[in-house]
Amino acid sequence: MISIDDLTKKYVTGKTDFFALSNVSLQIADGEFVAVTGKSGSGKSTLLNILGTLDSPTSGSVTVDGANLANLAHRQIAQYRNKTVGFVFQAFYLEPSYTVYDNVELPLILAGKVGDNSGKVNAALQAVGLLNKSSEKARTLSGGEQQRVAIARAIVNDPSYILADEPCGNLDTTNSNKVMEILADLHRSGKTIVMVTHDAEDAARAERIVTMSDGKIVSDEKTVQTHLA
Repeated sequence: MISIDDLTKKYVTGKTDFFALSNVSLQIADGEFVAVTGKSGSGKSTLLNILGTLDSPTSGSVTVDGANLANLAHRQIAQYRNKTVGFVFQAFYLEPSYTVYDNVELPLILAGKVGDNSGKVNAALQAVGLLNKSSEKARTLSGGEQQRVAIARAIVNDPSYILADEPCGNLDTTNSNKVMEILADLHRSGKTIVMVTHDAEDAARAERIVTMSDGKIVSDEKTVQTHLA
């Protein structure tokens, strides 16, 4: 369960205060697929970054599974990023000279799992349909394939929450559909997914759409489609 209460993020530039988030409150239940949408500068990526502890709020709180993220020690934050949440970014952030296998295994190694990780890595690659690409260098893959590897990396530690920031932003329609189908499968398997997107069709694949404008939530609606295709 994610509970966001009265969240504010303020930036000070000279004598001007800019509020990327302003008194945002939101509840996300376990197993939900929530799309956060809005124009550029609406605050949606700032919200996701705070959920992932990549940024911190000026005021307010984020509680995940009963733990206030602001109260976590540095080691606990590292564990949270590695085990509780899986990140999927628009820019993929793969190590281009590593193999696909090595990229996916990296979170396991960071978690101290240095033995035979082939079972978990191969299962994650199977889930995104890229087991046959295991030994290839990441730089040789297409953009769509790289994003699917990034999703495999995000899920290899079996996190409860997937945080996806514009996961289809760099992809064509065919590859976007593949990525959205994978996210739908993860949702059906019980994962909680929070996805930032500016694409109305991608947002409609979620079961709930939260729309932001000027750092505030302006609407929060269930989609007509209650079961993902």
